[in-house]
Amino acid sequence: MGHLGNHLATVVTGVFAAVLTGLWPVLVDFAPILEFVFIMAVPITWFLTGICWIAQRSADYAHNHPSQAAHEKKSLTNSRQVAQIYTADGKQASQTEIKEAKTELTEELNSLKATVKIKDDEIERLNQEISNLQTLVQIESLKTELANLKMLASKSKK
Repeated sequence: MGHLGNHLATVVTGVFAAVLTGLWPVLVDFAPILEFVFIMAVPITWFLTGICWIAQRSADYAHNHPSQAAHEKKSLTNSRQVAQIYTADGKQASQTEIKEAKTELTEELNSLKATVKIKDDEIERLNQEISNLQTLVQIESLKTELANLKMLASKSKK
């Protein structure tokens, strides 16, 4: 990082601006045409000094604070540590208590899966029954329409 803390550009530009500022009154007396040059150069060099200083402060800030990738790396390191589980009353749970709870929850999950499977089978059976009933209704509708057509045909023959 160096003795100047990476502010070398700021220091060089600042020294140049200070020298121009110091020479302005001296050289303008010898050559009045230089007044325009100094009127333009002195504010510009001080402006550049300020911009260099702000840019370096920004770079220092960006590199001294952890980025998103560094934060994710830190969280990965923390997630590798052993998790501590606490019971409802605030005490730390032992490994046997955790295993028992896991077993109970697994059994409960399996029973829920079995219940859902039974319900799914029942829903499938009811859907099939509804489909069969719709078919029967369509058949009865066709029979009724056929009977009406036969009546109309017999009336038209007479």
